[in-house]
Amino acid sequence: MKIRVLQVGPIGTNCYLLEDEDSHTAAVVDPGDEADRILAQAKADGVEIQSILLTHAHYDHTTGVAGLLKALPNIPVYLHPADIARLGTPVFPALGVEPTPYDDGDVVKVGGIDVQVLHTPGHTPGGVCLMAGEALFTGDTLFQGSMGRTDLPGGSYQEIMASLARLARLPGDFQVLPGHMDLSTLDTERKGNYYMQEAMG
Repeated sequence: MKIRVLQVGPIGTNCYLLEDEDSHTAAVVDPGDEADRILAQAKADGVEIQSILLTHAHYDHTTGVAGLLKALPNIPVYLHPADIARLGTPVFPALGVEPTPYDDGDVVKVGGIDVQVLHTPGHTPGGVCLMAGEALFTGDTLFQGSMGRTDLPGGSYQEIMASLARLARLPGDFQVLPGHMDLSTLDTERKGNYYMQEAMG
């Protein structure tokens, strides 16, 4: 398993290529913009993109979807139903395609990699985190030293606290791959992230 990190769009959203080196296939996590750059990186890495996995439906995580689908028209775009229901509103722009719903406990295959879905609402009603091996894609739920904002439509401080508590209870350590800013580890956030400590306490 290999993970490629690309910062895309005007606010530097973290987009990830989750690559299975055995099957030479990949999923794109949160293509926030710059579809051509994402496609070029996949080609350079020798992988075929088979799916798009969205942690939530805010524009800065989805703007690149249309360009990817123009080049790869038959790949599924996965999104939680609670965010699907909000598509077409100002902060949840339409994707131009009917997403494939995934929910808590579902597993999406990326080649031989199992990607488990954790429903972690709070930043948005349909926010999810994605677990793949020792990697945890946290979208805008958990950041290095911080968490996602809850003041946008559909946000909930109470729900994101419950989501952070759930992440804190995961057994073992994970590499935290957030939607913005630097990468971290779950142990680091358990020990030093004020919001996660509040959620745990």
